[in-house]
Amino acid sequence: MSRPLPTRRTFLKAAAVAAAGTAAAATPVAGRASAAPSRRVRHTRSEHRVVVVGSGFGGGVAALRLAQAGVPVLLLERGKRWPTGPNSETFPRASAPDKRMLWHESTPNLFGRPLSVEPYVGLFESVAGVNMTALCPTGLGGGSLVYQGMTLQPSEAVFNEHFPEALDWRLMNRVHYPRVAEMLKVAVAPDRLVRAPQYLAPRQFAKRVRSVGLPLQKIPMPIDWSYAEAELRGEMKPAYTNGDGAIGVNNGGKHSVDVTYIRQAEATGLVTVRTLHTVRQVSRRPDGRWSLDVERTDETGKVLEHREIITKALILSAGSVNTTKLLVRAREAGTITDLPDGLGHGWGTNADRIYTWSSPSIDFGAVQGGPVVYGSPNWSDPKSAFTVIQASLPPLPVYAGTTMLVGFGVSSGRGVITYDSAAGDAILKWPHEGDSEIQTKHIDRAVRKIAGADAILTDTNAVFPSTWHSLGGANMGVVCDLEGRVKGQRGLYVIDGALMPGNTAACNPSMTIAAVAERALDRIVAEDVGTTI
Repeated sequence: MSRPLPTRRTFLKAAAVAAAGTAAAATPVAGRASAAPSRRVRHTRSEHRVVVVGSGFGGGVAALRLAQAGVPVLLLERGKRWPTGPNSETFPRASAPDKRMLWHESTPNLFGRPLSVEPYVGLFESVAGVNMTALCPTGLGGGSLVYQGMTLQPSEAVFNEHFPEALDWRLMNRVHYPRVAEMLKVAVAPDRLVRAPQYLAPRQFAKRVRSVGLPLQKIPMPIDWSYAEAELRGEMKPAYTNGDGAIGVNNGGKHSVDVTYIRQAEATGLVTVRTLHTVRQVSRRPDGRWSLDVERTDETGKVLEHREIITKALILSAGSVNTTKLLVRAREAGTITDLPDGLGHGWGTNADRIYTWSSPSIDFGAVQGGPVVYGSPNWSDPKSAFTVIQASLPPLPVYAGTTMLVGFGVSSGRGVITYDSAAGDAILKWPHEGDSEIQTKHIDRAVRKIAGADAILTDTNAVFPSTWHSLGGANMGVVCDLEGRVKGQRGLYVIDGALMPGNTAACNPSMTIAAVAERALDRIVAEDVGTTI
């Protein structure tokens, strides 16, 4: 019998409960719907000037900027569109999760207890590896659909410590980061909203951070905060103001990639978006062009059509894990030869750490507005920089006196995505306690300092090692140049989190992935359009 699915926050809450030995949670057993009895499936073939695989912060930027340069683009996304608007129920509510949360090919056993559910092209895929599970968003807009929205720009010192200086932080600070901020319409929560009773938890966090002498700032978010204020006036159902937008914000007002970059790209008339298209294999043809084996599916994952798509220029933007897996599988199958030796290496988690925080002396409020208001950026030492933020919990049946703290930072811990012949696939391998240096000596100490002596903290990553921030695998300077051109592979580009050096300089990755993509597309448009493209 099916049971409700955990959400991004509620399954983390369940992890905290499991750590206390009082309960356990599970992820659904979801298999490929295409594994049904054989049937005739139509095969088609088409050719395109540029194909972009994936529609997140890398793919959205690439599609728009190429279209603005007059280049027709086919954008492939394995997930579906998720249109929103006031009082819509497009996304699963955190307080009532369902099949819409999980991608149908996700691996089972988050906490060792399988759960069978109806397959669906849900919002994220759970990819289990050795010592680490990567949570990979799906859907038009990629990670921007389900991320909290923290749009942080690294400082110059931390950026230059962890990224190649040739990227030129000062240029990006002047041109590319502001361009992303303008596209995403970032803004901090207004004081009048933060004073509302629903925002007691952020205020308590801010009070504690100030009291222990740590830095505090409001976090820029890609949100029209007037939607939250309208919720407080009763003009629409709560989504922001009760923490119920953990897996997508139903009311709208969130400037995700689908309603910014991709909407503008489609408006040019030069970008064709094809959702429910899963790329299974990438090959190099004898004539030097690229061939993609693609499955068009329905919303259960059932294959409706096999497509061969051929292009002169291929941009992989399927996210760190899936872009890297596509290339590793191609190397193993021999469909792309002479890929750089560093492929699959340099993979990192952005040192993610998620805690539940309870305190007998602090009232966080039964209803917690969000998504995020305040953070503590501890960036004075570029070698150990990290950030801690407070995030609201969704509505619970009873007041639990608990909120969420999230940390991320720089780390030299690295894993690898490599082909496993026994599994017949590329798999993720992560060293046990790979991020322990930054997490134990810096993030954890700061979290405990903020929470106070009487706090009850549960480190959910200690129960379930996981990351929402997969980075690397086709790293710049090793596999690709700074513009994402794969070395020795003319016409093949990587523009997404796989290009990052395993962390994004103590910040949530979204803004830096987009800014690096903006910089790359400036160069690609100037240097490759008309030749390689």
